[in-house]
Amino acid sequence: MQVKAITPRGYCKGVVRAIEIAKNAQNEKQPIYILGMIVHNQYIVDALKARGIQTIDIPGQTRLELLDQINEGTVIITAHGASDQVFQKAKEKGLNVIDASCLDVIKTHDLIKKKLSEGYEILYIGKMGHPEAEGAISIDEKKVHLITSQKDIQAMDPKKHYVMTNQTTMSLYDVYDLCEYAKSILPHVMIEKETCTATKIRQEAIKNMEDDIDIVFIVGDPHSNNTQKLAAIAKEKKEVHMIESVDDLDIQLLKGKRKAAVSSGASTPTYLTNQVIDFLKQFDENNEQTYHKPVIDTKKILD
Repeated sequence: MQVKAITPRGYCKGVVRAIEIAKNAQNEKQPIYILGMIVHNQYIVDALKARGIQTIDIPGQTRLELLDQINEGTVIITAHGASDQVFQKAKEKGLNVIDASCLDVIKTHDLIKKKLSEGYEILYIGKMGHPEAEGAISIDEKKVHLITSQKDIQAMDPKKHYVMTNQTTMSLYDVYDLCEYAKSILPHVMIEKETCTATKIRQEAIKNMEDDIDIVFIVGDPHSNNTQKLAAIAKEKKEVHMIESVDDLDIQLLKGKRKAAVSSGASTPTYLTNQVIDFLKQFDENNEQTYHKPVIDTKKILD
């Protein structure tokens, strides 16, 4: 099978930084916990657990609430960032705090704080329940408003002065549309787009893939917002399947296909994506010997 490995793909600099910070934390005050998933990929979470680093992640609970589960040792703040209240509570509990927040997320938090101090309210485009959005909104829950659709913008007071920004992993096309809509109905809105460069160029690469591709595979965890956005963009004109690893490839989907494209989310281990690419390259629907999938070596996940 012909395979187009879309570039760029996979780890962004924020994910690389977060994983390295977690790996290097083994000599810190024990026990070591991560407040939520360090990045949205279960393979990485499991690989860190094998090294004795435990992830505390309870559906529906905020980072502030998750801290109640940790009473000693070291706590790592994930790449998604956290509010000042989370850092303060961790220090009050006597925990050793390691900050693995993505620098782009920190930049957005700094922007929000600066604009709040100047008297603006914030319109924050994000995904409800996402930890990155949670951290941004909690800076000031009364003056930072989560925007998920045009309906949320319609609920804003047109007399107020707003700055509009966004979760770094959102679709740049969705962000553009919501920003344009906000400008059309709110006379006093300033736009400060914060889609990170890695997210932007990955989405553009998917948008501009070749016309002769028959099927697209996006490798990543279903919890990963940037992975979901890649898949959504590709679905506008292609048959798309999100998979976590080579194990999820359905042989029946490959039959009758000539050319496949592969990309991956910013938190997807390169090892997993390369396995998918290599398997597809050797696949021949007329040769059942090529149907056998390789074993995933979990020791290579953090390489």
